[in-house]
Amino acid sequence: MLTCVARVACLVLALLGGSLPAHADDLADFNAVVEAASAHNRVAIGYLRTGNADLASLEIDRLRDKWIRLTERFSGSRPSAFDGNTLYSKLFTGVSARLVGADIMLKTGRLDAARNGLDAIRGDLYDLRKASGVVVLADCIRDANAMMDALMVYNNRALDWDNSETRAYLTNKASSYGVGLDRCDGIASEPVRATPEFRRLVDGAKASLALIPKAIATRDTDLLHRVLIELRSFDNLLAFRYG
Repeated sequence: MLTCVARVACLVLALLGGSLPAHADDLADFNAVVEAASAHNRVAIGYLRTGNADLASLEIDRLRDKWIRLTERFSGSRPSAFDGNTLYSKLFTGVSARLVGADIMLKTGRLDAARNGLDAIRGDLYDLRKASGVVVLADCIRDANAMMDALMVYNNRALDWDNSETRAYLTNKASSYGVGLDRCDGIASEPVRATPEFRRLVDGAKASLALIPKAIATRDTDLLHRVLIELRSFDNLLAFRYG
């Protein structure tokens, strides 16, 4: 409990104490610092999903340290891209509170609640950037995840291939996901886009998507099932690594 209190105190001091100056147009630096924190958040969520509380705790500590540094630099001086965005001023206290809550949930063995708290941080950042028209790879991946969720509805062994609307909707959902992947591929920085890991995930997903028209034409439920499972796997890995 004393550790939790100390962590709360650090977050409060970061919010109330003197902040380092930031340039009004320092959006690139803001995005880079947020991404550094988000990388630890993604890993912590992954560990919580697999029940590894000890490693999740380490990643939450690292996330907290990154968030304190971000707060010190940017809480009192926002990049101009966020001018007029009321979510900006709420972000720092809101995320700090979520981190405290996630830490308490973790210490009391409520791993799902801790994971939900960390996932909500991703939502906070997504909402902030979307409200100001700021585009980053993580948000594109999040949008693609939602498209994949819509596509997974068709992972149904009892799919009615005789229904023309079903075939048309499946085609459209697959097409939308492909467009989403192309968008993310374009948004990714040149170094990320060139990495073997990113290429394997994006190109692998596109290759799987290319089999859906064949599954529709042949009304092959087993093929569609295998393709959708492959796509879900690629999608989950993209979210874990870049979302």
